[in-house]
Amino acid sequence: MKKLTDPLYTLSGVGPKRAEVFGELGIDTVKDLLTYYPFRYEDIQEKEIEDIQDQEKVTLKGTVVSEAVLNRFGYKKSRLNFRIMQGHAVINVSFFNQPYLKDKVVLSEDIAVYGKWDAKRKSLNGMKILGAKNDGEEFAPIYHVNKRVRQSSLVQLIRTGFEEYGCLVEENLPQELLEKYRLMDRPTAMFAMHFPKNPEESHQAKRRVVFEEFLFFQLKIQGLKRQEKAEKNGIAIQYDVQRLKGFTKKLPFELTQAQKKVTNEICRDLMSPQHMQRLLQGDVGSGKTVVAAIALYAVMTAGFQGALMVPTEILAQQHMESLQLLFDPLEVQTALLTGSTKAKERREILEQLASGEIDVVIGTHALIQEDVVFKRLGLVITDEQHRFGVNQRRILREKGQHPDVLFMTATPIPRTLAITAFGEMDVSIIDEMPAGRIPIETRWIRPPQLDTVLEWMQKELARGHQAYVICPLIEESEALDVKNATEIFEHMQDAFSPAYQVGLLHGKMKNQEKDEIMQRFKENELQLLVSTTVIEVGVNVPNATIMLIMDADRFGLAQLHQLRGRVGRGSEASYCILVANPKNEMGIERMKIMTETNNGFILSEKDLELRGSGEVFGVRQSGLPEFVVGDIITDFNVLEVAREEASTIWKKKQWWVLPDYQGLAEEIQPEDGKHQYFD
Repeated sequence: MKKLTDPLYTLSGVGPKRAEVFGELGIDTVKDLLTYYPFRYEDIQEKEIEDIQDQEKVTLKGTVVSEAVLNRFGYKKSRLNFRIMQGHAVINVSFFNQPYLKDKVVLSEDIAVYGKWDAKRKSLNGMKILGAKNDGEEFAPIYHVNKRVRQSSLVQLIRTGFEEYGCLVEENLPQELLEKYRLMDRPTAMFAMHFPKNPEESHQAKRRVVFEEFLFFQLKIQGLKRQEKAEKNGIAIQYDVQRLKGFTKKLPFELTQAQKKVTNEICRDLMSPQHMQRLLQGDVGSGKTVVAAIALYAVMTAGFQGALMVPTEILAQQHMESLQLLFDPLEVQTALLTGSTKAKERREILEQLASGEIDVVIGTHALIQEDVVFKRLGLVITDEQHRFGVNQRRILREKGQHPDVLFMTATPIPRTLAITAFGEMDVSIIDEMPAGRIPIETRWIRPPQLDTVLEWMQKELARGHQAYVICPLIEESEALDVKNATEIFEHMQDAFSPAYQVGLLHGKMKNQEKDEIMQRFKENELQLLVSTTVIEVGVNVPNATIMLIMDADRFGLAQLHQLRGRVGRGSEASYCILVANPKNEMGIERMKIMTETNNGFILSEKDLELRGSGEVFGVRQSGLPEFVVGDIITDFNVLEVAREEASTIWKKKQWWVLPDYQGLAEEIQPEDGKHQYFD
């Protein structure tokens, strides 16, 4: 009996060897093949020259008016040139590295060529010869393939797949959703994703598939969240409310309303027997560390221990200093554990953690070593959580009996996206800056204006201030026309020495060397620090008032904002100077946006619009979900609808046994068959 899960080699014309080749693309079963959707479509309808934009991909039809000339150069490289006439216009056509097309170009015959239009040269960079009649093809799907699988072979196999197995494709969405959103049925949509009759049918098919994909994802993560809360497997941390109030009253500043709000959310979670998994987002300088300190203090009053894990030793040291200023050393025992902790001191810390003498430990990934044992771990806080792998975070969490977990990040992710990406977590946002913070003034200059800026920097340094100079690469690269850190370091020494000391910091240095340079900068032994983006996260030098970023258009908005956040941490006015000569409209737009707002959340929204989630966060590092067809930015409205519908479905009592929901239940069922959501 045929099933969609049958191996690919069950299809006509596919033997074990051919199946292995397709397996390299992740196509192992017939279902994998039918759902191996195109990543884009090319509209190859014919156009007239006057209707074409520069660099637009189009089909031009005309009469061949010159012999095809093939020029070979280099190893296996060639260019095929010929001319076609459309009306009174003569168009040059070039094909690179496709010498076999020469025989398809016949003098005085009509031809249709698909390619990219170069308006300046009035020429077409050919991609495909369609023949005089365009072969009836108007809307071509384009797939991800490799050297061993050609587009045409894949398309032909997909056709075979539908011919032999298409009748087995069944609907998996409830009828009410199909009607409510006027969605195409599943068999039609799957076929139309590969072989659309026109752009409108392609649009409707994609709309259906995107909704389906997002709905499955939302059902899964909401199911996990529901299960997490139902199990009541957390710790009810009955902290001392009066002591906590006393602690917050003694703080040397008034908490903002946003800080009070998120603190209350976290404290409610601590008291609850349900396991806390909360994401705390706050822009650079919004005061996340104080919120973390309050949570750690609360846990301590209930007799539990707290752990704060950060990605770098510099940041760990900084958090340690901040917490020691806030905690009474006679009341809260703190310790710092990093890779640099001396062996004797490390042994003492491990003994005190195991005995419960230490209340709060701050550290790097050294905290997840096997020999680190806690007596009663109640709260785990991970700062800049996207910099740790999922496994690293899990190991620290498993050091206790289901301790509550708080993730903190200064990488601004739009709230709506955070709810999606970290759907199993609750999201808290500090969207307000502490009183008295002077906004950083951001200016964009072109490279020829740099000398004027350096003269101005001399005056700022003369007033006792310090400056960062950031560059994207350490060494010269042929691929990118960027200034490297070493070269800029020498340039800054020429400009500022001997009156001021210039330091160099980059990722290829050993950790100890980095820490020493950073410490010298913090203590004002160095007045100017040339660095790559290693200083992006967390470094706090209140005396630094200038951030000069070279080749700023090479960075994303979110990263520029993180870098900018290294200044403006004291009481003096601070400046961020972007040196850039962007080559396109997107680059110019990004520079303008940076000068217009200091709000990291607005910037992250813009960055996502301009560049997409993968480039902004690095999908694999950030834990943002990857979808086959849907895009969480461009299809965000569909994502929101799917989230609402998933929530409605989970409110139905035992929805998975209802006849109309069987298809949904099967889709989100784990491969091992366990009913992990449906208990």
